[in-house]
Amino acid sequence: MTNTGPRRAFGDAGFEVSPLCLGTMQLGWTIPDEDDCFALLDAFAEAGGNFIDTANMYGPNQNLQSFAKGGHRVGVTETIIGNWMKARGNRDDLAVSTKVRARMWDGPDGEGLHRAHVEPAVEDSLRRLQVDCVDVLLAHFPDGTPFEDVMGMMGELVTVGKVRTIGSSNFPGPLMEMAKAAADAVGSPGWTSVQPRYSIVNRSEYEADLMEYCVRENVVCFPFSPLAGGFLTGKYRRDQPVPDSVRAGFCGQYLNDRGFAVIDALSDVAEAHDCTVSEAAIAWVLHQPQVVSVVVGANSPEQLSGSLGGGAVALDADELDRLNAVSWNESDGEFLSW
Repeated sequence: MTNTGPRRAFGDAGFEVSPLCLGTMQLGWTIPDEDDCFALLDAFAEAGGNFIDTANMYGPNQNLQSFAKGGHRVGVTETIIGNWMKARGNRDDLAVSTKVRARMWDGPDGEGLHRAHVEPAVEDSLRRLQVDCVDVLLAHFPDGTPFEDVMGMMGELVTVGKVRTIGSSNFPGPLMEMAKAAADAVGSPGWTSVQPRYSIVNRSEYEADLMEYCVRENVVCFPFSPLAGGFLTGKYRRDQPVPDSVRAGFCGQYLNDRGFAVIDALSDVAEAHDCTVSEAAIAWVLHQPQVVSVVVGANSPEQLSGSLGGGAVALDADELDRLNAVSWNESDGEFLSW
């Protein structure tokens, strides 16, 4: 299977990651059988991938109401990953990222970025993953907890060795500035990574203000949804039936001349590099400032194989100019229309 490409330093954190990061929300959800999950994880590792991204909420149908819809299954994905790492004995070869914030149990402490939730939630993640430490812990999305408390709690986890480095997911630039000021004020380690939604058809969430912050503060970015919910795989084409997919409703916003112009440009780039449309779309993201890896999900090793080589595609200035010219500034949010 195609190699994922040369590994890159994860900022100053002291470890390297593959340019493709395996997103795992599908494990235990759209891939219900653990053996099939293991097959996907095996395929990723065999291709040279070492970076795995998950979240404690993953397991049920994925949206912001995951706990309400399937509370008994939150944490399933971490459990599957932990079982796989134990079975393969490969923990030391991997970089594992997980997230905290979403509701995981009933009651006032069942969600949030405050100490009463974060401390036990992280212990639960370590237990499910069967590890003593995770490489990256992300604050999954904002809440009302004062940033001094958030950064103090997350910083303590770094200090005691339960987390190697901390960061954020779905936090805009102004909140990153607030988090940095709070970390400086309390003498805590700061966030060293961000995970926004970012693709050639949704640039604003990263580029509006977050990119500038990342460049200035040397914060690394490993964005999710570089394939825009599957639209940028090339399986959506002019005058062809819409594929049967859980995300087809979300992709409907792209099924117009502007959207297909992006596919046309990516197809030409893919042909020039003898790669897939998915790999061309991933390559575009990897050429952007501070991006060290991109999070890509798949439901099978065969589906994953169409994305694996994106980290090995070197785009020239003319190709980047053409892709930039057809790119979109923003698109409708995911999770809202699945």
